[in-house]
Amino acid sequence: MGTRAMKCMKNQDDRIYIENVKQGNLASYTYLVEKYQNMAFTIAKKILSNTQDAEDAAQESFVKAYMQISSFEGKSKFSTWLYTIVYRTAVSKLQQPKLALQSIDDDLEENYHYSYSPPPFEVLQAREREQFVKDAINRLPKLEALVITLYYLNESTIEEIEQITGLTTSNVKIKLFRARKVLGKELQFLL
Repeated sequence: MGTRAMKCMKNQDDRIYIENVKQGNLASYTYLVEKYQNMAFTIAKKILSNTQDAEDAAQESFVKAYMQISSFEGKSKFSTWLYTIVYRTAVSKLQQPKLALQSIDDDLEENYHYSYSPPPFEVLQAREREQFVKDAINRLPKLEALVITLYYLNESTIEEIEQITGLTTSNVKIKLFRARKVLGKELQFLL
């Protein structure tokens, strides 16, 4: 089965869960939260940088989405609708003045979900390459990092990225082009 066919099936599954949520089934919403929480956090983190702020924005977004789910009409994918809420919530948090507090966990954020067991050499190399790529993406301007993450890691279409960010098609393409160019230079050594 191709990737597109699988995505279509996932979207149909989402519609069933969404209808269940609209009928008051909280377990169905829990399923949607678990399915989309990693990318929601990733989007918020690309904008906010701080792990705690990103977690707060993602959680707040899920609450907002739950409160507004009756307005979801299915004109776009649920994930696109949700990620739009995450993006706007993160941007609004970014614009709020805040106290200068930083969590001691910020440096450990990428590794908190791994349990320690010495991996084989190949796995270690793959993780190291993955970390180089993540670090390179994190050095990009925030919007370019978000666009590249949505496009490659979430496999969002340009149209979906437009809906999430409010950018035009040409702006999305320009940001993708610039990000690819910078990443290509920074990651040449991996090739």
